[in-house]
Amino acid sequence: MTQVKDFKEAGFGSVLDELEWRGLIAQSTDREQLRQALEGDPISYYCGFDPTAASIHIGNLVQVLVLRHLQAAGHHPIVLVGGATGLIGDPRQSGERVLNPKETVSKWADRLKSQIGRFLETEGSNPVRFVSNYDWTASMSVIDFLRDVGKNFRLGTMLAKDTVARRLNSDEGISFTEFSYQVLQGNDFLHLFDEFGVVLETGGNDQWGNLTSGLDLIKKVRGKNVNVMTSPIITDSQGKKFGKSEGGAIWLDPTMYSPYRFYQFWFNQPDDQVVKLLKYFTFLSKSEIEELEKSQQENPGAREAQKALAYEVTSFVHGQQATEQAIAAAAALFGRGELSEIEGATLEAALEGLKTVSHDDGSKSFAQAQAGERVVEAAVAAGLFTSISQARKAIAQGGVYVNNNRVEDAEAELGDNDFLQNRFVLIRRGKKSLGALEATA
Repeated sequence: MTQVKDFKEAGFGSVLDELEWRGLIAQSTDREQLRQALEGDPISYYCGFDPTAASIHIGNLVQVLVLRHLQAAGHHPIVLVGGATGLIGDPRQSGERVLNPKETVSKWADRLKSQIGRFLETEGSNPVRFVSNYDWTASMSVIDFLRDVGKNFRLGTMLAKDTVARRLNSDEGISFTEFSYQVLQGNDFLHLFDEFGVVLETGGNDQWGNLTSGLDLIKKVRGKNVNVMTSPIITDSQGKKFGKSEGGAIWLDPTMYSPYRFYQFWFNQPDDQVVKLLKYFTFLSKSEIEELEKSQQENPGAREAQKALAYEVTSFVHGQQATEQAIAAAAALFGRGELSEIEGATLEAALEGLKTVSHDDGSKSFAQAQAGERVVEAAVAAGLFTSISQARKAIAQGGVYVNNNRVEDAEAELGDNDFLQNRFVLIRRGKKSLGALEATA
């Protein structure tokens, strides 16, 4: 990213045109004013991330991608990790946030800085700058805050913000702590305007009210016009917020959501969503995406668009090696690769959905097995058959495999070498039904 992107060559007039084509702009202040800012000399812009968790998720990734597109256009990025606002948390659509300990927020802030830094240019002629609003907020007394900042905000305007209005009309209401968040964020924009000449703030569309607080504050106290731009809140085909799995958010930290699961999440996107997601989440060119769209329409069964989406996003977030491991693991599970070559963490993640033993606390674990146990018994324990006689019949018909090796003898037993990574054994029924067992501790 050391060289500024040639948008004419890419088929666009400017970075704004590309962002619009990709669907990455939901709202903005005066569009012509924004266009002049982005098509003129490089500007400084920022986006804030609050450390309310140990990792960002794919919803936050949209903001990172916008930052990177603008950086590629030669503009100067600033990432604000909210060491102060993270102690409060912005108002949610419903319910107060649980306030985390200061030590936890500080640790998470460091993790987010390191994580986001992997996705943006940190060296060269246009590196990203990281700041924390704790640096200019912590030393401010309550009196200073109310006199110098609070006096510039009108209660009627604050109450009219969508999230605030929604919370006020709920049974739980909203605390003064969360209500004051928009004042803190507005003060951040003012500080960065004064300190670094920042004239554009970006964020998610649900942050529109908070973002415009800074815009209004700068206009009032400095008499200057600045810009705000939001990206859409992406939804799936059912209109639900994109990226929410049964277990929660799709995290970008590999220890919180494995690269294998991450790859599978993108690969399993439906046909009617995949082109939109290619525009949002990848840096593939317009012509490349149009070619994939054509392939999708002509031969949807090949899933070329899904393969490209999964590969591009996973390699961007987790790197090429982890992506190749995820692809190899998926192939090996169904007999198109060597299971023994898959490293332990990837194998465990790939088998996660094959846990069959339920516990009182709602958790699940793998069925247990040991060397010397008959394959028919292990296959039943793995949930592939309802009875040993059924498993025997399937073996006789040549339809049972242990680690992709066909079982020929109905009396066959599991051996020590059958346990991959000395831990797991994979049993397959036919082409698509899989079961996994874990070695008895």
